[in-house]
Order: sequence, then structure tokens, then C-alpha cells
Amino acid sequence: MSTEATEQVPQDSRRTHGSPTYEFIAKNFNIISIVGVFFILFAFFSIQADAFLTVQNLVNVGRQISPTIIVAVMMTLVITTGQIDLSVGSIVGLSSSALALMIATGNPLLGLIGTIAIAGFAGLVNGILAAYGRLPAFIVTLASLIALRGVALLITQGYSTPITVDWILWLGQGKILGIYVPFWIALLTVAGGWFLFTQTRFGRYVTAVGSNSEALRRSGVNIKRIQMSVLILSATFAGIASVLIAGRLASGSSNSGTLFELEVITAVVLGGTNLLGGRGSVMGTFVGALTLGIIANGLVLLRVDVFWVPITQGVILIIAMLLNQNAIDSFTRRKV
Repeated sequence: MSTEATEQVPQDSRRTHGSPTYEFIAKNFNIISIVGVFFILFAFFSIQADAFLTVQNLVNVGRQISPTIIVAVMMTLVITTGQIDLSVGSIVGLSSSALALMIATGNPLLGLIGTIAIAGFAGLVNGILAAYGRLPAFIVTLASLIALRGVALLITQGYSTPITVDWILWLGQGKILGIYVPFWIALLTVAGGWFLFTQTRFGRYVTAVGSNSEALRRSGVNIKRIQMSVLILSATFAGIASVLIAGRLASGSSNSGTLFELEVITAVVLGGTNLLGGRGSVMGTFVGALTLGIIANGLVLLRVDVFWVPITQGVILIIAMLLNQNAIDSFTRRKV
């Protein structure tokens, strides 16, 4: 009888802690929590602001948050490796300025290609210094943030340059099936980023670099190449985002992307990616960026002072992270 009782306890324990539902929640709690926050805020603004739940408003939110989504997807890979890229905002400013200047003096198509190439080259320099120069990515990209913004100011002398090319403007202002082009590009980026991160060997290496780089190095993988690659990707997609921003504003400005890097990083962390590396979620980042978008839009519709927008976003980020971390610790203790 005592034997049966002894055997019964671990069986019940296995059913409780090893059940598919429990494992799913434990594994995906980061995404589940931010999705919950998103729907709570969505419901709140739908009730409080009459104009919020309209097709035109939601379409506008999608367009406004699209550049953040595009860069945040690749920033997810960067942070998952245990690095960070603070230069994406300045890359947006430099790239949009360069695009406008090249369009004004030459072929618009070459200007577009050159813009993305400039952004990619900035990422390459960041990657080489961080991975092969053995400098912390934080320091390297902080220096780039300052230097690239200075270059943008230098080549424009602080002035905005108008853009009049129709197809460039269409990239920022055009619609397909009633949805702005930037949001379609953002959705393609999310789909591609999700596939790269979850379905490829490169994506598995990205996670491994952040969780146990030494073990990965001993297995023969060139971790420096992975670290450099993700910084190139984040910078290149910042260049793509700059084209959409310049097209939407019909001008290239050295001031574009100011504090953009903070919004991108907030979206990534809000989506459940660990700032210390080793865990990330592209879909979580997507929902995190949308959450930031509806907060900004909803508060404006409620006629709240615009200065409360970043304050509210910061408070929600802290609350979400506290709930997230407490839940993870709780799951870990119960599983032990």
C-alpha cells in the first residue's frame, strides 16, 4: 500500500508538470503575456476612443509602426546573440539623407541601391569592430550612433532635401488592397525573419551564440561570423526602413530616426527577447511593436498630452517585464 502511494506521487507530478498545456505555456509565456497586454490595450482604446476602431485609423497605425517592425525583427537576432545595436536610428538619418541627395543628383534606382548599400556598409563596420575587433557591441554602435548622425548633418548641413520621385513616394505612401505598402513590407520582413530565426541552421546558431557561445565555438562554428552577420542585417534593414520613412515624409532629413533605436529595442524586449541573449521571439517582437503603436495612437486619440506617450510606454514595458520574469521564475521553481 505504501509502495503504491510512493509511486503515485511522481506519476501525478509528471502529469502536472509534463502536460502539453503546461509545457506550451512555460515555453511561450513571453509571447502569451504580451499578446494579453496587446488585447487589453486594444479593448480599452476601442471603448474609450470612438475613432480608434476604424479601418482608416488601424491602417494608419500599421503604416506608422512599420519601420519599427522592420528593424526590430532583425534587432531580435542581434539581441539574441547577446549584442545590441544602438546605431540604427543614426543609420536611418544618414540613409534617408543620402537617398534624397542621390535622387536629386542622379538616378533614383541607383540612389535606392546606394542607400541600402551605405546602411549595409555601416553594419559591416560595426560587425567587424564588434566581432573581430573584440570590442563590446554596445560601445561600437554607440560610437556609430554619434558618428553617423554627424555625417548625416555634415552632408546635409542640417537641411531636409525634398523627394519628388513618384515610385519612391509610393513606397512610403502607396496602398495595396487598402493597406499601406510599408506595412506589407513589414509583414514580409516578419515572415522572413521568423523563418530565418526558427527554421534555419543560422537561426539556431544565433540562439546558441547567446546562450552558450563557447560550446558552439568548440563544435566548429565561426561565432564571430554570426555576430557580424546579425549586425549587418540590422543595419541593412534600417536602410530599408529609411527609404519608407523618406517616402512617407517626401524628404530626406538628417534628423530622421532620432531615438528610433530606443523604440526598436523596447519593441524587442517587450516581445520577450532576453537582453542578455539566448532567447528571442520574432513574433513576440511583432506584437511588441504593434503594442507600442496602439499606445501612441490611442493616447493621441484620447487627447492626452503627447509627452505622456513615452512615459506610458516605459511604464508598460517595466510592468510587462516584471510579470514576465516573475512568471518565468515561478515556472522554473515548479518544474524543479
